[in-house]
Amino acid sequence: MIKEKFNLANKVAIVTGASKGIGEAMARGLAEFGAKVVISSRKQEAVDRVASDFNSLGLTAIGIECHVAKKEQQEELVEKVMKKYGRIDILINNAGTNPYFGPIEKMPLDIYQKTMDININSAISLSNLVYPVMKNQKGGSIIHVSSVEGLHPSKMMAAYNISKTALIMLGKNQAIEWGKDNIRVNMICPGYVKTKLSAALLEHEAAYKSFLKNAALGRVSTPDEMAGLAVFLASDASSYMTGSTIVNDGGLLHSPLIDNF
Repeated sequence: MIKEKFNLANKVAIVTGASKGIGEAMARGLAEFGAKVVISSRKQEAVDRVASDFNSLGLTAIGIECHVAKKEQQEELVEKVMKKYGRIDILINNAGTNPYFGPIEKMPLDIYQKTMDININSAISLSNLVYPVMKNQKGGSIIHVSSVEGLHPSKMMAAYNISKTALIMLGKNQAIEWGKDNIRVNMICPGYVKTKLSAALLEHEAAYKSFLKNAALGRVSTPDEMAGLAVFLASDASSYMTGSTIVNDGGLLHSPLIDNF
């Protein structure tokens, strides 16, 4: 049955940046379809809160603190998951940051490096940590949460845009190298979603008006509207899909992106 292909029972999923926003919504979606979900973010109290909420709903989740820019915490995350469950079937690299909004020529290099470390370098290293686990299991699904900003430039967001473009190419290269091990790697590119990360941009009156004008659906999305894609890409429903980039942006890329700051 086609319906059964979405079943994630007995699958173990790690979701980074899952204490709020898109990450939390994706984690909830995986859990609702049966996965044992590991909620990961920088603060233990935050991931414990989400895990407790999930468990109160009859879902299965644990929280493990992990600052994705710190290699030792990445290693601890994978070690703790393996000790708890003995397997890792799904990794969603969702953690992201956008600390600088301004012209390229004034972009501080330390802020640029911070953006790269969190948005792209962590995805490389975490994927490399779970690769041997998935290879030994003869399969797995890795999902990178990129952005429409990785496909089309926007003013004042160079570091973020660069990191999200790199994330797409990372996934494509992983897909062609790891396909032989039945490890699938795909990318999701959200448009503008009501989250803490996008709040500053969406609160910019001119930018927000331009977005509403250019998005075909005429509105921003909610985190829940990204969760279905995560379930699809994590499950056997997408068993023949790898190296693909799926855009979920309300039709924004069919029009010019925000450009009148």
